[in-house]
Amino acid sequence: MSSLVLTITETLRYRGALGQWSWVLHRISGLGVVLFLTLHVIDTSWSVFYPDLYVKAIAVYQTPLFTIGEFVLVAAVVYHALNGLRISILDNRPSLWRYQARAAWIVLGASVVLLVPVFILMFGHVLNFYNDPDRRVLPLADVVESQLPFAVGIVVALIAGVLYSGIHGAIAPRKETPTDNLMPRKIGSRWETFWWSYMRVSGLLIVPLVFGHLAMMHVIQGVFDITAADYVTVGTQVVNQSGTAVEFVANRWNTLIGGVAVWRLYDFALLALAVIHGFNGLRYVLTDYTSNSTLLRRGMVYTCIIGAMVLLVVGGLALVGTIDQTAIEMAEEAMAKLHP
Repeated sequence: MSSLVLTITETLRYRGALGQWSWVLHRISGLGVVLFLTLHVIDTSWSVFYPDLYVKAIAVYQTPLFTIGEFVLVAAVVYHALNGLRISILDNRPSLWRYQARAAWIVLGASVVLLVPVFILMFGHVLNFYNDPDRRVLPLADVVESQLPFAVGIVVALIAGVLYSGIHGAIAPRKETPTDNLMPRKIGSRWETFWWSYMRVSGLLIVPLVFGHLAMMHVIQGVFDITAADYVTVGTQVVNQSGTAVEFVANRWNTLIGGVAVWRLYDFALLALAVIHGFNGLRYVLTDYTSNSTLLRRGMVYTCIIGAMVLLVVGGLALVGTIDQTAIEMAEEAMAKLHP
């Protein structure tokens, strides 16, 4: 906790040091993206396992609170991606670090240049949705209530990580040896070198995937359009006849190009890269602020492992699952009940 307080106080004390603010924004934007990624993977899996819950999840996304959140999310993704590229370039070309302040301004400028037209297009979807007199929006109380299970799940993951850390420490206490200060550091150094490289390589691979995803799901055909009947599902030539989000997902995942389910492969690649990248970044943040306690620091590592494994398993099972006509009919019934 003292590390967190120090970060906040020192950030405020710098008052305008661009490098410090870039570091803070990179962390905040990364944390926001990881939070949404967790919600998004779990929610999307419901299109396969619980169609009625997915209907309500999309209805929650179509509320004013989440509409604002969508704009914040897109801004966070764009800035985090561009700043990550800046970091990767400078890390691979140390001689360029003397230009890091200029590069930081370029990242901010490029983010604004990208976001202005994107926000204009996104706002068009928002206006069309809220100007429709037949549209009904869930009340705020229902929105807050729908997010409680996610909050509980995060708390449970944190508790489980700390408990496992305590059990691990009790069963396998660290033994001091003559080489204790040498070998663990070598092993740890190799692992950290691997993760340092992974974060940069995966970041480069994620950028085109996530930008393509944002373009399709937030700009070309936003969250408000995936529940519109008789719309051609983006990335396919199939019409969403029922106007349900479940059929929208089914149309994408069942589309074959050359006999290959390209969108399943696309989403699987994005899932694997983004989850591991995101939760490893979360590990960096959490362990930074629990460095004074071995129990908590190790617990945060286990928490990140638990979170990543859950998302990879749930998301992977959904991607290999099947959305049949029965699921679409269940979604139609759920929509009728949600907005009678």
